[in-house]
Amino acid sequence: MELRALRIETLASGGAGVAHADDGRVVFVKGACPGDLLDAEVTADHGRFIEARATAVVEPSVDRRTPPCPYFGACGGCQWQHVAYEVQVASKRREVADALHRIGGLDDVQVGAVVTGASPYGYRNRLEMQVAKDAAGHPFLGLAREGSEETVRIDACLLLPERARSLPKALTGAIRYLDGRTPLHLERVALRAAARTRDIEVDLWAAAGPFPRQAVARTLGDATRASVVTRVLPQGAARRRFDAKVEVLSGRGYWREKLGPYTYRVSAPSFFQVNTALAETMAERVLTALRPDGTDRVLDLFAGVGTFTLPIAERAGDVIAIEGTGSALRDLRSNLEDAELSAEVLGGDAARALEEAGRFDLAVVNPPRAGMSPEVTAALIATGARRIVYVSCDPATLARDAKVLEANGLHLVSAQPIDLFPQTWHVETVALFERPAG
Repeated sequence: MELRALRIETLASGGAGVAHADDGRVVFVKGACPGDLLDAEVTADHGRFIEARATAVVEPSVDRRTPPCPYFGACGGCQWQHVAYEVQVASKRREVADALHRIGGLDDVQVGAVVTGASPYGYRNRLEMQVAKDAAGHPFLGLAREGSEETVRIDACLLLPERARSLPKALTGAIRYLDGRTPLHLERVALRAAARTRDIEVDLWAAAGPFPRQAVARTLGDATRASVVTRVLPQGAARRRFDAKVEVLSGRGYWREKLGPYTYRVSAPSFFQVNTALAETMAERVLTALRPDGTDRVLDLFAGVGTFTLPIAERAGDVIAIEGTGSALRDLRSNLEDAELSAEVLGGDAARALEEAGRFDLAVVNPPRAGMSPEVTAALIATGARRIVYVSCDPATLARDAKVLEANGLHLVSAQPIDLFPQTWHVETVALFERPAG
């Protein structure tokens, strides 16, 4: 079924353009730009709303751009290269405000202008690629086609810094050469290219079994100038990303990046923000909102490798950092030691660790995309923190959790969007909650 002459009004979370059909129903159109007049093919009719994909742009928007990437439209890594950057930014601010209103029931929140970086390209310090086989059975690296399990071969990525932009092609060539001699049984390959230290790391996510370690280390090192090469073996029935054994094939076994005065070591399974420059800005915004005075007892929940723990530890009286993944815990302790800073580090289940940690004056929480569980939210409220800075990568789960915090006496004062992921619909938000005095 085709819908004709749809006028695109806005952009939605998930990347689609929003229009209205003749019967008044909302239509989410992939590949659309606000202001476009286009025809679209219906891909799913959900009754109350419709999903579609653009088939012909009848009248292009003044905000439509020619995507510079040859893979755009096939690769699912970017959704908005065809949209003027200022429109992307405005859409992200509106997305945060709309989520807080619709889901959180909050209308009086100050949503700041989106903080942007120096360039909407070349910002990523990490790219994770799938490994697939071509018709001849040769492996290649790529990213998933949007809405599909098919892998689109990628030889270069404009989101990587210029010096690393063509490394996907070099990696594919090296892996093909190696796999032709001994099957590597790779699942995916992660490439890390530091903005500040110049470190390059290649992490091979592989199945257990025989592996030509020396040949892999030498060949990948020659092809990419990698300072670190690792083999990552996911553990457990679910093969979860963070339950992994890491074999160091060459180098020190971890990647390094700098934020402000601090150098962070990051092991292969550990999380680190992909946009170095704006991660540094975000850490500054967190500290400004938190305002530790040197005597406060401060909680850093979901601390990771210490992005916020280190600057907090330099300014607060007593810091407790809670993190649930083993590799990040080890990195966090090492990063504190290298910076000659002190914080108590607790591992394990977040809710249980919170209950054991006691009361706090201030707190920073940086949960995964799913937000906080009800148990974690209840334990956080019970700490009595007078000020909580919530760092979110999903406006919907932020709004859901904000509604609970508001109902328990913590007022959402401000929400600051930060565009860590240009050319995509994702947005990071630093939200400040305060408990009224008295």
